Amino acid sequence: MITLSTKSAPRVRRLTLSDFRSYAALDCRFESTMIALFGENGAGKTNLLEALSLFSPGRGLRRAELAECARRDGAGGFAVSIEVETDGVTTQLGHGLTPSSERLFRVDRVPVSSARAFADHVRVLWLTPAMDGLFSGAAGERRRFLDRLALGVDAEHGARANRLERALRNRNRLLEEGVADRRWLDAAEQEIAALGVAVAAARRETVSRLVALIAAGRDDASPFPWADVTIEGELERRLALEPALAVEEWYRGELAASRRRDAAAGRTLIGPQASDLAVRHGPKNEAARACSTGEQKALLTGLTLAHAKLIGAMTGQAPILLLDEIAAHFDVKRREALYAELQALGGQVWMTGADPALFAPLRMSAEPLLVTPGCATHV
Repeated sequence: MITLSTKSAPRVRRLTLSDFRSYAALDCRFESTMIALFGENGAGKTNLLEALSLFSPGRGLRRAELAECARRDGAGGFAVSIEVETDGVTTQLGHGLTPSSERLFRVDRVPVSSARAFADHVRVLWLTPAMDGLFSGAAGERRRFLDRLALGVDAEHGARANRLERALRNRNRLLEEGVADRRWLDAAEQEIAALGVAVAAARRETVSRLVALIAAGRDDASPFPWADVTIEGELERRLALEPALAVEEWYRGELAASRRRDAAAGRTLIGPQASDLAVRHGPKNEAARACSTGEQKALLTGLTLAHAKLIGAMTGQAPILLLDEIAAHFDVKRREALYAELQALGGQVWMTGADPALFAPLRMSAEPLLVTPGCATHV
């Protein structure tokens, strides 16, 4: 087990919701670093985690459109506010959507431009049941996971990835329309080359650091096996061998040469949007996708724990970890090992589960809340 010393460990001390999902209004205060939410399925436990996940750049742990987060019988908007305590200083962060679909962000009630501003105060990462099929599912899901890895240590990565996505759509549209003036395509491809190399470089740097951290703490006997992680992609491969400017020039030329092929395909076939994250079960030296369901769950959990340690090491700020139904499919030994790892991280951890008995090993340290429809109560 690796324990990292970080400069700060933000704690959510208060969560306030208004017209968010199943909650008309909620105002809860918290004291512990371990928060255990339990209650029947459908009670609203995951909604609370989702509210916290909105303080990370992107669309939250459900990847939902913000309008979907507004309570069905509400006015059409919602508001989420947290009070975060770090080294004795409390900061209020606010995120909301108006009925007219205007997205709002505030730090200490002062408007800010985007959720990226929250990274100065809190880093949030999560693990949910929807991610259980990550290793055997579509490559696009693994790319999103890879970008979340990078985003955890570089708050600007998400904005770069979004700009790249828009630039690729623009090029695809130009190819589809058969634009005669090559200067339009030249300009689009120049932008794609610059953004594509920046995105690929950030992903590669994050994975390189993650691999080094994992290597330093390898333990073949751990209930959460270490992962062998690589990126499969032409830009990433070239960045390991050549300067970024040389790779950018090559990519720009490759885009120009592949216009006819990409037009026929209806998409750009080469670039970071075609890369994949390859993960192997380290102790078994077996592709993660070939492992059992239980092994994949343990491997993904171990990778998430390693990512949390990396965030702490690189940013000086222990992340807040959101774990939805994390313990339900682990045996007692693995649950106890998980709780020990979580406590060693030093950051605040939020967990959900239907059965309060799942959190019995934490009864002296966790703060339990019973979640019922529209309500969360300390017990």
